[in-house]
Amino acid sequence: QVHLVESGGGLVQTGGSLRLSCAASGGTYGNFAMGWFRQAPGKEREIVAAIDWTGRTTIYSDSVKGRFTISRDNTKDMVYLQIDRLKADDTAVYSCAASARFSRATMVLEQYDYWGQGTQVTVSS
Repeated sequence: QVHLVESGGGLVQTGGSLRLSCAASGGTYGNFAMGWFRQAPGKEREIVAAIDWTGRTTIYSDSVKGRFTISRDNTKDMVYLQIDRLKADDTAVYSCAASARFSRATMVLEQYDYWGQGTQVTVSS
């Protein structure tokens, strides 16, 4: 069983930066695709970034492309989300997820199997 724990959220001003971390443990997951998701107040959950098992292929949603960077360090069982030039619309609970069935990066929410509890990111003006 894979367990995921996010950290790094907080209160940041518009235009600022934040780095979120996701620590994985509990099983064999080095060949799993990983993703970052967010759910803003009153909004549905959306995937913002995905990364393949090697860390060489990444995919981003249009709303965050150019500002967010997903990366992973399989030697440390860690996945990261670097967020730059924060906007008010970035305010959300951010969660990481792992796919036991896909090694290629995927933006399909239903293809992820393990989820963390999330970390709150709040952007102030």
